[in-house]
Amino acid sequence: MPPELDLLPDGSYRQRRPPVAGRIFAWAIVIAVLAAALAVAALALWFALILIPVAIVAGLIAWLSFRYRLWRARRDDWRS
Repeated sequence: MPPELDLLPDGSYRQRRPPVAGRIFAWAIVIAVLAAALAVAALALWFALILIPVAIVAGLIAWLSFRYRLWRARRDDWRS
């Protein structure tokens, strides 16, 4: 059986649509890429939220250290 050709009046051939399996595979790839991007974004957000308490504690320690140094400087200044 010869292949079916869709010849248009201007002499060009009609573009064939890809098979259904190919279209499903292409959409599956698009969905997989979007899911991976969403997973990476969720992981980045989780990491940022985990770092917030760490940054707060580090800032508190730095502030306490600064206040202790001021207190020591005033105490040493008073004794001299």
